[in-house]
Amino acid sequence: MSPLLAAGIIFGYFLLLIGISLRTGRDDSNAAFFTARRSSPWPVVAFGMVGASLSGVTFISVPGWVAANQFSYLQFVAGNFIGYLVIAHVLLPLYYRLNLTSIYGYLETRFGSLSHRTGAGFFLLSRLIGSAFRLYLVALVLHLAVFAALGLPFWVSVLGTVLLIWVYTFRGGIRTLIWTDTLQTAALLLAVVATLWTVKTQLGWSVGALVDHIRTSGYSQWLFLDDWRDPRFLPKQVLAGMFITIAMAGLDQDMMQKNLTCRSLGAAQRNMFWFSVVFIGANLLFLSLGAVLYHFAAQIGLDPAVTGDRLYPALALGGHLGTAAAVLFVVGLVAAAYSSADSALTALTTSFCVDFLRMGPDAGAAARRTRQLVHLGVTVALALLIITFGALDNASIIQKVFEVAGYTYGPLLGLYAFGLATRRPVRDRLVPVVCLLSPVLAWVFKTHSAAFLGGYVPGFELLLINAAFTCAGLWLVSRPGGEASPGAA
Repeated sequence: MSPLLAAGIIFGYFLLLIGISLRTGRDDSNAAFFTARRSSPWPVVAFGMVGASLSGVTFISVPGWVAANQFSYLQFVAGNFIGYLVIAHVLLPLYYRLNLTSIYGYLETRFGSLSHRTGAGFFLLSRLIGSAFRLYLVALVLHLAVFAALGLPFWVSVLGTVLLIWVYTFRGGIRTLIWTDTLQTAALLLAVVATLWTVKTQLGWSVGALVDHIRTSGYSQWLFLDDWRDPRFLPKQVLAGMFITIAMAGLDQDMMQKNLTCRSLGAAQRNMFWFSVVFIGANLLFLSLGAVLYHFAAQIGLDPAVTGDRLYPALALGGHLGTAAAVLFVVGLVAAAYSSADSALTALTTSFCVDFLRMGPDAGAAARRTRQLVHLGVTVALALLIITFGALDNASIIQKVFEVAGYTYGPLLGLYAFGLATRRPVRDRLVPVVCLLSPVLAWVFKTHSAAFLGGYVPGFELLLINAAFTCAGLWLVSRPGGEASPGAA
């Protein structure tokens, strides 16, 4: 695919998103930006959330994982499904009962204002770093494949694409995203289905032969129950998927903000259930694509060293699948990347305005202008962080930065777990200290666990260990008694 064609596709795609923004952003009030006036149809929200949950990293990486891990990722996704059910029946009723705009308002109701801002601060830090890292990986692929050939430096391509996201989100916010996410989910799923169909056609298979190949390929094993030390061991994967979903979706303003735009709690719960069903199907599609692509790569004699994250881009952009598949790959990659980035910008803006500036949905024109400035500031911060990752050009350093962001969800999980499971009031001024110490203790535990626990090194379960340290610290700075708060057990 020529760089000019790819650049034209990307620009045309953004024009379509901007057109949707002009239609949905006529109401640029804070109520529309933060909550879409709680009028979103739940089927649209459910479908659009799939695209927001599947980042560009997922789009590239999941097909490549099957060579090393078969379909074991489905065990993790099964845990995700359980986690989404917990969110639907435990957290969403709480958020709706308190009529929250930012979900971290619960922490003020339960603990106090410093706890509230501490939780919101951990979200802002982790989401900003996490979103920048994910967008950096995709921006790097697009830059190497498209923009570098046009003579554009990396920082220009990053700044341009992030500003385009700002253009279609700064007015309508979450109200616009409900509809742009729907388009972007359709685009990335279409890219996967079209690639499967292209490979099927080139290999002369029927649909039945395609399904049979996936089933008998040697990649389709998804249950792993033989060795508890195996990272793919079923209970580990399911528990990790469940608790990571609760922490990184149920306690994340980015994901929950869309749910809070539904007309009622019942609609939000239906949205969460059907979204999680479609989410399982989407991941099964990505894994099936991986099994087919590895077979296709062997048939055409592709370099065996091209595996993992490089497999799908090499086949799609290298001309092996034809122009149509290459076009849809670019559209799908952009859709997966930017559906995650645009919702992050909106959620970060909402959290900062509501949790730190105390801005409500019904605030007037002056507050609306302030919100727009905050939104621009978050956009610039995201772009600068991505450009910094590019300047570092060191995968190990960048990965460490992303791991730091991963530690910050432990205190959030601990805060909510302690608040929901106990009635104990805490000393609010000491909560920031507890939440800062917990990730440090979790890091120390991970660093030294192999020495005193017989070689055991925590994986995904480190999130639970981090949360446990937070709960223990909150217990130490709490006192018995106190009346039940709206969020206490």
